[in-house]
Amino acid sequence: DLLGGSIQLVFDNMPSALPMAKEGKIRAIAQTTAKRSPAAPDVPTVAESLPGFEATTWFAMFAPANTPKPIIDKLNAEVVRVFKLPEVAERLKTLGLDPVLSTPDELGKYQASEIHWLKAQRAFWAAPW
Repeated sequence: DLLGGSIQLVFDNMPSALPMAKEGKIRAIAQTTAKRSPAAPDVPTVAESLPGFEATTWFAMFAPANTPKPIIDKLNAEVVRVFKLPEVAERLKTLGLDPVLSTPDELGKYQASEIHWLKAQRAFWAAPW
């Protein structure tokens, strides 16, 4: 819709927006992360104009609720190992991704801390999709 001219503004994530910005198809006006991404160092953050603003895109791997802890721990260890491989780390960096490798418990705490977005969504009457 943005490229077609139907809309004039979109909030997108780095991996999909960055290639279009680099090709000049769209103009990146701000990043919502706390710090500028090394993949787009010339694009300012929203926080540079509105101190304290931060909104990040995050991805996580989940398993069924009753998965035994040893399996969860093994899956986590393998994901961390793969993300630390130089070729994987470099590819993610070029996509504008900055992985935070953590434990399942840390992920749970982070996920709980993100509940404020649901409250904001409800405050603005936005329907989940």
